[in-house]
Amino acid sequence: MSIEEEKKTESFAENVVDDDFRLLTADARKAGERALVRKLDSRLMPTAVVIYILNYIDRVAVTAARLQGLEQDLGMTDIQYDTILAILYASYCPAQIPSNMILSYISRPSLYIGACVVAWGLTSAMTGVTTNFAGIMGCRIFIGLPEAAFYPGIMYLLSRWYTRKELAVRSAWFYCGLLISNAFGSLIAAGILARMQGVLGLSAWRWLFYIEGAITMFFGFLTMWLLPDFPHNTRWLNAAERRLAQVRLAEDAGEADKDSDNLTIFDGLFLAIKDPKTIIFMFMSCSQLLGLSYINFFPTLTSTLGFGTTATFLMAAPPWIFASICCVLGAWHADRSGERFFHIAGWWWVVILGYIISLSTMATGGRYFSLFLMTTGYCGFALTLTWVANAIPRPPAKRSVAMGLVNGFGNLGNLMGSYVWKASWGPQYHQSMIIALCSLVLSTALSVLIRWMLIKENKHMDMVEKELMEGPGRERIEEAARLEGITFEEAVKRRKGFRYLY
Repeated sequence: MSIEEEKKTESFAENVVDDDFRLLTADARKAGERALVRKLDSRLMPTAVVIYILNYIDRVAVTAARLQGLEQDLGMTDIQYDTILAILYASYCPAQIPSNMILSYISRPSLYIGACVVAWGLTSAMTGVTTNFAGIMGCRIFIGLPEAAFYPGIMYLLSRWYTRKELAVRSAWFYCGLLISNAFGSLIAAGILARMQGVLGLSAWRWLFYIEGAITMFFGFLTMWLLPDFPHNTRWLNAAERRLAQVRLAEDAGEADKDSDNLTIFDGLFLAIKDPKTIIFMFMSCSQLLGLSYINFFPTLTSTLGFGTTATFLMAAPPWIFASICCVLGAWHADRSGERFFHIAGWWWVVILGYIISLSTMATGGRYFSLFLMTTGYCGFALTLTWVANAIPRPPAKRSVAMGLVNGFGNLGNLMGSYVWKASWGPQYHQSMIIALCSLVLSTALSVLIRWMLIKENKHMDMVEKELMEGPGRERIEEAARLEGITFEEAVKRRKGFRYLY
């Protein structure tokens, strides 16, 4: 944070009297809030993005290692290789639910997430010492456990710091870590594989796991210091900043963003399961990720253009760079407009168009253009948990578990997708694309249902507030407007409470 911003923060802190933010001038309040958000943006967001890049590179390193003899050295068949790709999701998907339950219950998420980063870095490094199929299977299963804490955990942490109108673009910046790693992860792995073969008598693919695992572990320890905890107990914020962080979220939702004292770790699970929106979101996310499951086979799809290995890696990068730009711009507009459905489902429709083009032609230009369209589908996925946080906001324990359920169940789509893009269906992959296209149609239908439910709930809240504003309720508002020196319309606008974003 710059010196000027620090001065603004200090000036803001001096203006706080007995934590009563109503005594602040509007300019002082805005200056303090801007300084707080910038402080979070400069520390929380870069940390999350870097971890996500490391997370994805560690997870897919096995696909790059295949190019340097992983299968031959471990004596694996093609089916066994497909199994080690899919088995990660057997632990990764279900572990997200208890992980987010723990995250909502503990007081230091920075230590918890940091420890998980160290754990998956260690497991990734241990993959380099495996000598058979059983060994690498064990590593793939165990790496899914600590990785499960990361994506839904960070998304929950973001929802504890940013308001509804700030959350989408931050989620998009965070998700750009995945998109960037798709663009350059294979090239980074190729560089390691090309230079480390035979060093100290070890295969290059073993060095790939050692180097990437060691880097991840180092950054995991840094994460424990860099990440914030919750608004009430983050160590690198002063008391005024912590108080402001709590107040602005309470104002955004119309109630305090904290759990009641008698809420247990399992109450959040029961509350989330009982909410029908959670179940619909779960199936929507699963269908969506099945429709976008080409991601693990993207280099394979790029290779169908007919170029060499190096050219294929290079050509795989531009579509993901394009997707990163679209992701940030789309999320920025989603925050500005407060709209969610079209900013998520609209990108799926672009992917459907890409599938239709690929189904229609094998021409190099048409196929490559379709890859650009297909990558934009993840611009919608980047906002999925943001929508969950907006639609299931309180209490935080319920929101945390709902986000874990939606992302955990949703990743079953990736598990199924591991068997959808069969090599025998290539190079056209028509059957794969038809399955993916139908999945996106289903996810669109489910998102329409969620949108309808949220509109209905908003209308019910409008009706309740209208009833309160008639009779004695209206008289109280008029009196409050007179005392504050504002119009009746302004007083009504201030009174209007929380509404779901759809």
